[in-house]
Amino acid sequence: MTDRSELADFLRRRRELLRPSDVGLPDGSRRRTPGLRREEVASLAGVSTDHYTRLEQARGSAPSESVLSAIARALQCDLDERDHLFYLAGMTPPARRAGHYVRPGLIALARRLTDIPVVICTDTGELAWLNPLATALLPPMPGGPGRGRNLMWRWFTEPDHRPAPAEDWDRMSAAHVMDLRATYARRAGDPDITSLVHDLLDESEEFRRLWERHEVAVRRADVKTFLHPEVGAIAVRCEVLITEEADVKLLAYFPLEGTDAAERLDLLRVIGTQRLTSANSQRDAPHVSEITPPHLR
Repeated sequence: MTDRSELADFLRRRRELLRPSDVGLPDGSRRRTPGLRREEVASLAGVSTDHYTRLEQARGSAPSESVLSAIARALQCDLDERDHLFYLAGMTPPARRAGHYVRPGLIALARRLTDIPVVICTDTGELAWLNPLATALLPPMPGGPGRGRNLMWRWFTEPDHRPAPAEDWDRMSAAHVMDLRATYARRAGDPDITSLVHDLLDESEEFRRLWERHEVAVRRADVKTFLHPEVGAIAVRCEVLITEEADVKLLAYFPLEGTDAAERLDLLRVIGTQRLTSANSQRDAPHVSEITPPHLR
């Protein structure tokens, strides 16, 4: 049921918070009240001024889902405010789609974890950010477009380059597919996840066999071993910080207790720093150790 008075109050207060310059309109000199005019919001949303005015006056017919979405965009509501708007109108908010936006605060947090490998990736496995130690730990990643930076794609289409012991492959492959299953269901119909799954079904018999099991489990933590060509086996405990609103997650790899992983990571840090310094000096270019594709910034 629509809460007309609360809906009207929310719309009016959101409108009054916006300045014309916020939406690309001239400020003008004859504004008696703060914020946008009702006709301006209606125009930005593509609805009639009369319909929007009635909503702010707590009367008239209930808005449709498309009208609510358009008004939320016109009022520059964030996802929480958009959902609140739908609840006030007595409707279920639309599913939150993957924006693949990496919040500055998440990267600021990751940059403080300098003594462990840290990776930020999307819920489909596309790498968005690596700290220097993760760059040294993982196999080389291309910087251009394509699926070369997708961890899920590379795992199933390039099995000879998996950075893990062969005895761990079955367990990790199953975990990858179960986690992707959960994403696929949560974001059903989104083109990025749909195309990735369909292409993997075409390219990998192993993926196809595991997908047909229909097993689902969101991966929030794991224990795994990385095989590095220079340092050897590094056992780590992976903790996953999931930011569901943006469909981005941070993976932090802590050295596993009772192993020599901490010492091996220290050695890897030295090797990685030397390699990057040497490469940069040879090409006379700035040192870049944190990688973020432009479309994910």
